[in-house]
Amino acid sequence: MSADRVNALLIVPAYNEEASLRLVLEELREVAPQFDVVVVNDGSSDETSAIARSLGVPVLDLCFNVGIGGAVQTGFKYALQQGYDAAVQVDSDGQFPPDRIASLVALVLDEGYDMVVGSRYLAEPGYEGSHLRRLGNFILSKIAGLFSRQRVTDATSGFRAYSRRALDYLASYYPPDYPEPESIVFLARQGLRIREEPVAMRARQGGVSSIGGLRPLSYMSKVSLALTLNALKEKPFPPAERRRDQ
Repeated sequence: MSADRVNALLIVPAYNEEASLRLVLEELREVAPQFDVVVVNDGSSDETSAIARSLGVPVLDLCFNVGIGGAVQTGFKYALQQGYDAAVQVDSDGQFPPDRIASLVALVLDEGYDMVVGSRYLAEPGYEGSHLRRLGNFILSKIAGLFSRQRVTDATSGFRAYSRRALDYLASYYPPDYPEPESIVFLARQGLRIREEPVAMRARQGGVSSIGGLRPLSYMSKVSLALTLNALKEKPFPPAERRRDQ
């Protein structure tokens, strides 16, 4: 993949991330200038949208908070409409290292993978989160691996690169509530190529995580049920994609 302009979009979903968004966008501009960026403002009540616009970054303002699934799916649809060959989800809390974006995109554009997941648990040294978070991710990764029939170590990672084929599918079928683990199963069951890459995550650059205290246990239980139920449902490619394959 050339170091010049790359036809890939960085999708930054943001909900009340004024504390970290400026730093994230400035770092993306400095470290990964070959990529276009769009911020999906998920109905924020703070200065999230204004901060992005002040830096000249395009913003998709949602009228109300639809959640991470709806916000990221909005970015997928935008990427397709604008003709990008790949897209990367980059969360707005600053945990994802921007110097790894190019390597994830290269695996999509040069090696033909449809989704490349940045895994905290393959990196050295390993990710140091709370015991509950590590336990929850371990269980969800095992369940996602069972239904996708491949090894999964970080089912909840939101640092992901997608091919246009994956975007086309997820623009119609992206899970609204627990998108990260469910989308692994969805894409794998459609025969798309998925790979994990080691990525050393950082601490949040600002704000507070939405999953704290005992919430990881509740999250894990709900996602486990959703994975099991959705694994029983067949979601074919949209008609336009099926026509292209024929």
